[in-house]
Amino acid sequence: MKRSLIVSVWSAVLLASVVLVGCKKNPPASEVKEKEDAPHASKEHDDESEGHEELPTKVRLPAEVLASADVRTAVVTKKPLPATVDLTGEVVADPDRAVRVAARVPGRIVEVRFKEGERVKAGAILVVLESPELARARAGFAASQARGQSAQKNAERLGNLARTGLAAEQEVSGATAEARALQAEATAAQRTLQSFGLSSLELSQSGSRLELRARIEGFIISRNATLDQTVTAEHVLAEIVNLDRAYFLGRLFEKNLERVKVGVPAEVRLNAYSKEVFLGKVESIGKQLDPIARTVVARIAIDNRDDLLKVGLFGMARVNSSDAEPEESTLVAPLNAVTQIAERDVVFVRHPDGDFEVHRVTLGRTASGQVQILSGLRAGEQVVVEGVFTLKSAVLKSTFGEED
Repeated sequence: MKRSLIVSVWSAVLLASVVLVGCKKNPPASEVKEKEDAPHASKEHDDESEGHEELPTKVRLPAEVLASADVRTAVVTKKPLPATVDLTGEVVADPDRAVRVAARVPGRIVEVRFKEGERVKAGAILVVLESPELARARAGFAASQARGQSAQKNAERLGNLARTGLAAEQEVSGATAEARALQAEATAAQRTLQSFGLSSLELSQSGSRLELRARIEGFIISRNATLDQTVTAEHVLAEIVNLDRAYFLGRLFEKNLERVKVGVPAEVRLNAYSKEVFLGKVESIGKQLDPIARTVVARIAIDNRDDLLKVGLFGMARVNSSDAEPEESTLVAPLNAVTQIAERDVVFVRHPDGDFEVHRVTLGRTASGQVQILSGLRAGEQVVVEGVFTLKSAVLKSTFGEED
């Protein structure tokens, strides 16, 4: 199933446009170079314990496919990796991107237009209420508006008469005061309706129906609304969170407090996605120590990717330590250059002729979005960091085709 999905994504783009070299079986002669045509591939890495003979050795993409895939590379370098501190914790929503949808007015639910777990857009109608209290408030607002307008016109009429001597100034003052009082009453009734969540267009409408809408775009993480349910004004009908940006709350032990500072980079790995790494940084460190666990909360901001993040996912954050001297220089590559093919860690190395060569690599520890390369690469080689999925799909497409 997984193989079919990957093939279907890129088969339309890569069909008749990708050249794979060094596959185990015999592809069409027009699409294959023998390994002997690229002796530099084996000579440059003849010190590796195992070669790449079980995988296609090269991928070649035409210029238009490279452009659409936005393939980018980075240089493998030698540099020290910083010391790190590991924190366990879980994913939580950004409180500034979370909303609780309350009824705001007592009433009865007559429509529910959402389901738990679905994504909703800002402004979408979630629940429709029937509320006698809302009907009374609307009627009161309309009545106070009408009385205020009438009183204002009467004050203006008396003012005109007073200028001609046909009305006393005392009558004008009384009418003006009454008009202002009724206008204040109408304003108070308007604000009451606005507190129910009514828009400016809905203020002038009559009736007892209230449409409750989503204030932000996001996912419904809880629902507490059923048809014909009677609710109070404080009743929470749904919770919405936007997880485009979330937080990982890591537990930082007291003994490590001086080793972690605000602003340092962090890598978050979640138990649910063993192969995924979410990069972020420490945004804040709590001011209150848990008296039992002897920990404080380190809040790490992370960006969602492919909608993988879910509230409550447990995992570990590896945070750069500021107190220890980094280790001596070692060969490192960007962490996002590494992918897996046939359960092996591999990277794609770009050669000057435009070919991309598959290199099996042995990895060491990671920090700051970089990974230590124990074998499989040399300093100065260009590894693909953007567009890895395109190249991987080309390799898998060839492999699946051979099995068929």
